[in-house]
Amino acid sequence: MKPIRSHMFATLAALMLLSACARPVTSTPMEVSAPSAEATALPAQQTPAPKPRPGGDQALPNQATSPDQSTPPNQATPPGPGTFTMEQTLSDNAQETTIAFDGLAFLTGNLGSDSFFPPGKVADFWGFQYLRDNDPSEMGHNTDFLTSASLNMLAVLSADQKAQLITLAKEQVDSINQYGYKRFVLMTAFRRMLANDLPAGASGLSEDAVKTISAELYHLDGEISYARAQVMGGILANLDTTQRAYLDAMVGKGMTSWPKVDEPAELRPLSRDEKIAVMTYAGDLFSWYAGSVEADVYFCPERQGTYFGSFYMKDAPAVGNPGYSIGTNITADMGKAFVAALTPDQAPLITGLVDTQRSALTNIVEVRTQISSELRKFIAGETADRATVLGLMEQYGRLDGTIIYNFATNFAKVGQTLTDAQRTQLQNLRHQTLGDFTPKAAFLYAEPIDFPDVPSTDFLFK
Repeated sequence: MKPIRSHMFATLAALMLLSACARPVTSTPMEVSAPSAEATALPAQQTPAPKPRPGGDQALPNQATSPDQSTPPNQATPPGPGTFTMEQTLSDNAQETTIAFDGLAFLTGNLGSDSFFPPGKVADFWGFQYLRDNDPSEMGHNTDFLTSASLNMLAVLSADQKAQLITLAKEQVDSINQYGYKRFVLMTAFRRMLANDLPAGASGLSEDAVKTISAELYHLDGEISYARAQVMGGILANLDTTQRAYLDAMVGKGMTSWPKVDEPAELRPLSRDEKIAVMTYAGDLFSWYAGSVEADVYFCPERQGTYFGSFYMKDAPAVGNPGYSIGTNITADMGKAFVAALTPDQAPLITGLVDTQRSALTNIVEVRTQISSELRKFIAGETADRATVLGLMEQYGRLDGTIIYNFATNFAKVGQTLTDAQRTQLQNLRHQTLGDFTPKAAFLYAEPIDFPDVPSTDFLFK
């Protein structure tokens, strides 16, 4: 992994960029046999070896010549701003290419790359994904996007409001990190499934056990989300007219027109994790203010099934590279190429997952709608029901558990039948996407760490 730079905002921006969606090509299905500063009232300103060292080897592909820097021949132009909706996310083509890209990442990666995970995917009910995917200036995939949104929000907040965010960050850092560590249980089990390293007498994963652990993870996410909504909703409910005027002048405008502001002094004494949390809250505050329930519910195609290494394969070069833009066609191009490399017997195990997950994915949208509507009560000065939110989050977790169970099962079936020639072909596809980035250890979100001690995962098999 490329060393993370000392300049905090380069890292913060890159970490949040990891949440940016790919732009799936929708015209051809896969074949298988702010305003200017003057307008504002405020001043513009396979199982790896145990416990290797953190980080990894890297050779950053030249950004100007990497596969996604120009539109390949015969490929449709990606949709413009304002066109990213749940309808597109749920489309068969978007889901098929995303699932295929997950499969490619999983079969060519390792547990280290699986653990690389955007922090913006935790407690994501504030419309920030919608904001960045539909930025009118098309800068949502740039590493400066989160920084600009967050610093503008912090610039408009009072000292007391900023202090509330800092207090929240100090309270939530341990829970946020706990969520990241708890993911290793599922990721380890999925790697065992691929390696056919099953407990004695077991024939595969237990769907019920996977759903139970997933529900526990989402319960923790729900606790984080509820506390976050309580603080953020209280701040938004009490914005004064000057603050609202500043934010209203940014809403609906692209990032390139937002005021340029400096880091507030209050952030400088914070730890790295605390600063990431505060910057995350600030960006989410703006998107929650600017958005709607529809925006809060929205997620991009890769939001679910996040245990298979696709974020590392696509996003690792962005970390520590301010101004870097992740290619918008990587998922579609490489997903198609992966399926094309499979045999007629193997390919349906990947493409068939679109139908397998359809019901769960549709139900996730309904559950997210209920959660988002409940949490928005805080903005209106009301109180959201905590038990309702946590119950819905557990339901959300079980639905995602069904999805990841089927992904892991089918990916393993394909992986165990690959020929040597296919493995070489798939590794070449990975290299086209990622260059020589190779994780030698694990990640807590995007921060290199030693592999944590993971308890026995035998209970996840049957």
